This record gives sequence, C-alpha cells and structure tokens, in this order.
Amino acid sequence: MRRRIWLLYLAAWLPVFLFYFLATQGEGLFNGNIRVGQGLLSAACCLGPAIPLLFLVWPLTGYLKRSNRSTAASAAIHIGSALLLTVLCMSLAAIFVFYFGNPEASKSDVEQWLIWQSWGYLMMYAVSAGIFHAIRAIETTRLQSVAIAQAEALLAKSELTALRNKLNPHFLFNTLHSIIALTRKESSAAETALLKFSDMLRYILDTEKSGDTMVTLDEELKFVRDYLALEALRLGSRLHVEWDIDDAARYHLLPALTVQPLVENSIKHAFNPHSRPGKLAISAHINIASKGIDITVSDDGPGCDKLAMKESAGLGVKTVARRLQLEYGRRGNLEIRTAPGAGCAIHLSIPLEAA
Repeated sequence: MRRRIWLLYLAAWLPVFLFYFLATQGEGLFNGNIRVGQGLLSAACCLGPAIPLLFLVWPLTGYLKRSNRSTAASAAIHIGSALLLTVLCMSLAAIFVFYFGNPEASKSDVEQWLIWQSWGYLMMYAVSAGIFHAIRAIETTRLQSVAIAQAEALLAKSELTALRNKLNPHFLFNTLHSIIALTRKESSAAETALLKFSDMLRYILDTEKSGDTMVTLDEELKFVRDYLALEALRLGSRLHVEWDIDDAARYHLLPALTVQPLVENSIKHAFNPHSRPGKLAISAHINIASKGIDITVSDDGPGCDKLAMKESAGLGVKTVARRLQLEYGRRGNLEIRTAPGAGCAIHLSIPLEAA
C-alpha cells in the first residue's frame, strides 16, 4: 500500500513540475529561446523542498483517522501543520534561490516570489491533505465492502448449513413413519422409499463434504424427485406433479438446494393445510433473450398477499434469494407471484454465463 502511494504521489507531481517549468519560460515559449537548464533549476528550487515534506501529510492523515479527533481539532492541526510546512519549504527554497537564483532579481521580484510561493505551498498542502484523506476514505469504504461481502457470504453459508440440517429432522419422522407403514403392506415399495431417502441424504452430505455448492440442474431435480416421492407416501393422490424441463438446461450449474426449498414451500402452504388434491408444476427453460435459465415452481393452492409472503417466507426461500444475490448479483433474481385464491409461483432467473 505504502509503495503504491509513493508511486502515485511522485507521478502526481510530474504535471505540477512541468507547469512550473513552463511558467519560468514564459518569454522563451514565444521567442523560441527556451532555457531548459534554467527552467529545471527554477522548478527544482520551488518544488524540491515541497515534494518530500508534503508526503509527511500522509502519515498525519492516518494519525488523525486513528485518533478519531473532531472536525475542528483536525482542522486546527492541519492549519498549524500547513503553516509549519510552508515556513520550512520557504526556508529551504530561499536557500536554493540564494545559491542558484538570479542575482539580478530586484527586491520587489523577490518579495512577490515569496508571497506567491507561500500561497502556493499552502494550496499544495490543502490539495495533498484532501487527496490523502480521500484515498483513506476510499480504502476504508473498500475494506468495509469486503468485510460486508464476507459477512454476507458467511451468513449465507451458515443458512445453507442450517437448511441442510433442517432437512433431516423435517423428513425423518414423516418419512420413516410412512416407510414403517409400507413394510407391513408392501415391502418392495418400502425398500424403494428407503433407497430414495438414502439418495437424498447422500446428496446433502456430498455437497457439504466437498464444499462445492454448485450442482447441475439435473442433479438438483433428481433430489427434488426423491423428495416428492417421499412426500407422496404421505399425501397420496392429493399430490399431482407436472414437469416441464428443457433438456438443454439440465446440465447447467446452479447453487445446490435451490429448487427443493421452493418445492417444500409449496408442499407446506398449498398441500399440508388442506385435504383436497392439488397441482404442483415445476418448469425449467433456457431463456435466449436473457441468456439464462428460467425456473418456476408453482401451485394452485390458496395463495396469499405477496407482501405478507415476503415478510413471512421461511428460511428456505430467503436463503435461496440471498444465495442468488451473492452468487450472481443483479443477474440472478427470485420473484414471487401470488395473490389470495390465485396460488403461488416462485420464479428464478439464473445466468448461463455464470454457470
């Protein structure tokens, strides 16, 4: 960081040095008689003391930032420092001028130079202090943004872990109870159910063990099919599922446990509270226009007020929305479409190029 500041600081002085050089060659620029050596010497006499001394403003701004002083106190310190630095620069510049300056310069020229050069040093201090404070503010904002992003990522990871852990006890009782009932009537169906339950647990454990949160849509949908097969043991003919999956979308990547929580949301709100049959529709298609995958999970349940659903949405829906935002930014989107008596549809947009 300090080396980069040094390089930027020295680079910023180049146009200032060039300006001073040209300012000392006003007449020569018009008559073509430019004295390069004299111009460089004059610019060095004026700026030579200021360049190293003004860099001391950088650690001073750091001290003021760390000490959390009031605005008035910081301003007073800067004013005092500006005056002290100007005196030092003028003293050193006067020595340079005494040894290397024009001996034919009049007293009024020297006085005028002293006045304008003093104002110049004060302005240089003000500009340097402003730039250094701005750099520190930008760096602080950047570090805060990184910290916030890391905190959000950790939060999403912890929520995903909670979502994984939530699945086991959620299914355990109902699924095992249904399997026990099947063993008494149809042992082959009970065996099939146990295998599906085992596949579900393996899917959860594999994604957690590998640390890879991305899976193909086909893998996620297989998990969803196993979940619905186990729910069908309990819901029976009440659960009617319609699939509309574009084969071209099956092997594109998406975050694991993205579709299943939305299906679980429909089961919870559209099927569990009612004894009537219901329809659950799951679709996934490539959207050429948006260059993404459109995934929709919808049901013909009672629906509800959209705002109320957003406020009361469970861990699953909120976690999916947060993970899409962290993974894809504005390119990923979760949209809830619902109204009282009109069912509920949750629409996901996942960019293809990010997969």
